[in-house]
Amino acid sequence: MFDDIDQINPLIIDLVGPEVSEEEREILQHPLVGGVILFSRNYESRSQVQNLIDQIQKIRLSVAGNLGRLLICVDQEGGRVQRFKKEFTLIPAFEKLGSNCDITSLESIAKSIFEVTKFGITLGRELKEVGIDLSFTPVLDLNWSRSEVIGDRSFSSDPYLVSILGKSMIHGLQISGLKNCIKHFPGHGWVKADSHFMVTTDSRSFQEIQANDLIPFKELCSIPNLVSAVMPAHVIYSECDRLPASFSKFWLIDILRNSLKFDGLIISDDLSMKGAANFSSSIVNRATQALANGCNAILVCNETKDVIKLIDDLDMAEVQKIYKSQMPERLFPIEMGK
Repeated sequence: MFDDIDQINPLIIDLVGPEVSEEEREILQHPLVGGVILFSRNYESRSQVQNLIDQIQKIRLSVAGNLGRLLICVDQEGGRVQRFKKEFTLIPAFEKLGSNCDITSLESIAKSIFEVTKFGITLGRELKEVGIDLSFTPVLDLNWSRSEVIGDRSFSSDPYLVSILGKSMIHGLQISGLKNCIKHFPGHGWVKADSHFMVTTDSRSFQEIQANDLIPFKELCSIPNLVSAVMPAHVIYSECDRLPASFSKFWLIDILRNSLKFDGLIISDDLSMKGAANFSSSIVNRATQALANGCNAILVCNETKDVIKLIDDLDMAEVQKIYKSQMPERLFPIEMGK
């Protein structure tokens, strides 16, 4: 599923603006860096962002040692989370798409499947045309009418409708050749707090989560070659583990890998978020523990100093050992830069 990306090294970083700075040029050439996530601040027009992505790849491919292409990512869900808007089709919020579907009517379900698949094709085609490899979508969180950060980003409170429409969105993306990332495993919809800014805790039992929020992830991960990547939540599920899911072997290894049999990439949410930063004040420790406990790639955004700290202080030999031990066999061969 990632055969067209030469290597998948663990750091996915951001850029400050619409052009690559000299400092960022050096960072992009480092072997720990495996991808770039783009935001609204990096976008001015289709031609500009395409040129930016071309520049990023040329910088990377100019490095001796054949580090290979970078994975270029974006949060392009639709609704209020759509980083590229000008000259792109505006995708409705998932809640709008889900509210159009009557789960008791086969005709309504079929119509919604067609509609969501069509939006997936459009989203995927437009992103692929400018050089994007992966969009962090679809959101599979349930809308419990509790979480403002999820809210209308969710298709529904019905886990089976979320499964149906999430799968439809992915089918559309796949038709266009774009990779996907389902989120936020095992479900961010119950907690009221936003893990970007606060430590968030879900105190429900595993049985409650399994009977509701986990269903869409289980349904989609059970389909071979459907899900490209999974993003875990920076949420502590206190009845299951004391660690946030993004650092939890229980969630990432025992449940996602061993129980759900997921064999794609696990990509952390931004390690600069409060929900992650509370785990450890050290970005190096956060990164090492996220990789050691099940993540294959880690997002580090909005903090260039953290990226530089990782490049300077992360133990390359230890990361390579951890990284290769955690990477699913079907994503090999992977060769870390020297």
